[in-house]
This record gives sequence, structure tokens and C-alpha cells, in this order.
Amino acid sequence: MARSQQLYLFLFVVFVSLQLASADRFTVGDRQGWNPNVNYTVWVEKHKPFHVGDWLVFYYQSGMADVVQVDEAGYNKCDASNPISNYSKGRNYAFQLNHTGRYYFVCSRGYCYGGMRLAILAERLPPPSPPPSSHRNSAARCRLSSALLALAVSLLSAAALFHFHL
Repeated sequence: MARSQQLYLFLFVVFVSLQLASADRFTVGDRQGWNPNVNYTVWVEKHKPFHVGDWLVFYYQSGMADVVQVDEAGYNKCDASNPISNYSKGRNYAFQLNHTGRYYFVCSRGYCYGGMRLAILAERLPPPSPPPSSHRNSAARCRLSSALLALAVSLLSAAALFHFHL
């Protein structure tokens, strides 16, 4: 029975990995990082849209800055006294946008007033656009669909065989 569970877990991990393959990783502030005197509003405009599953990576000087997730009121007032999350260890912090909606981050070390704050809107990942119609694309799409179906059937068959041989 344990082998069956391991196989199902493996198949689940493969499925989740395929779903996460579309996630992007953004270095907050690009080369300037998470530091004072960076215009994060311009940075957001340059990189949006952000989607659920994307990662924000904050790079900062150890002991000089932190990353505090706050609500909108905390963001507007540079008030980190009621944090949603707080990270101040090391020199970087990776944060995954795990649901649609707005995210707000500030530095609680006094730099927020100098612009060290970030507001992000995470949107649902749009479905992939269909390729332009043509006979050639239809044939390629059919081959791809057939290949994916064959892979799925093979995986399920292997799972069934694996399960029955236990």
C-alpha cells in the first residue's frame, strides 16, 4: 500500500510542477534591490502584471532593512506595528504571491518614509492563448494532444500495474 501512495504522490508532484512552471521570479527593485531611494511604483509599472504563483525576491543589507507585509492602512501610514508577516534575517527574502489580490510590503526600519514600500496586485494567471488557426497548426496541436493523452494513459497504466503488483 505504501508504494501505491508514493506513486500517487509522485504523480501529484509532477502535476503541481507543471502548474508552477508558468510562475515568474521578480527581483524587487531589479539591480537596486530593496533599498532606500528606489521608486518601487515605477518598478511595479515596469513589471506588471503579477500573477498568482509568481515570486518576489527582496535583496537587502543584513541588519539595515527588513521586509514586513502589512495591510493597506499600514502601507499608507508606513506602520509596521500590525504585520501580516515580518522577515529580517539574512540578506534576502523570497515571497510567493499565493492568491489574487493586493499585497503590501514596507521596511520598518524608518526607510518606508523614503519610499521603501511596495504595493502589488496579483492577478489570476490567464489561460494560454490558442495559436493562430491553420491546417499545419491544427495538425501540430493534434499531435501534441495525442502525445499528452498517450503520456497520461501511460502514467495511469503504470500506476494501475504498480498498484496491482503490490
